[in-house]
Amino acid sequence: MAKKDVPPRWDRKMQQRLARGEAAALAELYDRFASLVHGLAHRVLGDERAADGITREVFVHVWEHPDTYDPKQGPLRTWVATLTHRLAVQRLRATETAALAREGSGSAEELEHTVRRASVAARADYIVQSMPVPLRSALERAYFQRRDYRQTATDLGITEDEARRRLRLGLQLLATAHDSEAPGAPPGYGGAV
Repeated sequence: MAKKDVPPRWDRKMQQRLARGEAAALAELYDRFASLVHGLAHRVLGDERAADGITREVFVHVWEHPDTYDPKQGPLRTWVATLTHRLAVQRLRATETAALAREGSGSAEELEHTVRRASVAARADYIVQSMPVPLRSALERAYFQRRDYRQTATDLGITEDEARRRLRLGLQLLATAHDSEAPGAPPGYGGAV
């Protein structure tokens, strides 16, 4: 196996500890990824209680089936995010289908549009959370605080050129939220749901 194909040591060790049934490993994994899982589930479902349920389902699945994670396929974080996304989309489809059946209105196209929109939003959240802190800080200032690149540069203590570079790169990464096969994206995000 080439050096770049070697999974991170923490991911391999965590998978081994989970396979041995170490409750402490599950607690450590929960501490590390619970906010990611809950945030993605909430973004897809738009419901706090449903996101809580998906969070429980994800960690139960990880505990009961640690062998379904293959460190050679990618980081544990990506696997957990993909699992979360898959379960949340399944729940959304089931909930929306039941609502459409009760109301007797709507269509499968409307349901797919809702699922796709939620999927893109969840993918954008995942991209932002995975960004290096300098990119995320620049984007947060520009978006949430409505700062331009000059103000962002001043706030962060960097040059205006560096602020423009960070904002451009961050926006390019976010643009991949609509791509179904964006590099580094968890499978199943974007258009491939």
